[in-house]
Amino acid sequence: MNTSESRAKRMSMIVTKGSLDWAYPPFILATTAAAMGLEVSMFFTFYGLGLLKKQLDLSITTLGNSAMAMPMLGGHMAMPNLLGALPGADAAATAMMKSLIRKKGVASIEELRAAAIEADVQMIACQMTMDLFEFRPEDMIEGPIVGGAATYIETAMKSDINLFI
Repeated sequence: MNTSESRAKRMSMIVTKGSLDWAYPPFILATTAAAMGLEVSMFFTFYGLGLLKKQLDLSITTLGNSAMAMPMLGGHMAMPNLLGALPGADAAATAMMKSLIRKKGVASIEELRAAAIEADVQMIACQMTMDLFEFRPEDMIEGPIVGGAATYIETAMKSDINLFI
């Protein structure tokens, strides 16, 4: 048997976004892949690095998200970009999304992150981004290692699946 058949499949991803709606895909994919027996690595950089902070206060914006449609009054209402220009629009959209998440019983980002840690998903905090945005290690959850692009690339070269989110 060759080595590629004898080792577990691997998935790596770069996580670059830190808004509420963009936090779900990487954690759902990571926990699902880990549950399927894959070795998973997540590299958090730029705005995605904020997902590793102890205290999360995630929000969404309607700006630039023309596909955003929220279930309302028995249908789906698209959120026009113009709405995002109104004061309080992002706060209202965030409140609506958080309410929908609770109502539908969807796990929170904190719960998904904890599940990823429990499933031994490797999390890498980008050192350059930590320096750039002046994040302190004590602001971050325990567990992630700190590394740079080379750390991610070494992992990605060994992975069967590489994702950019």
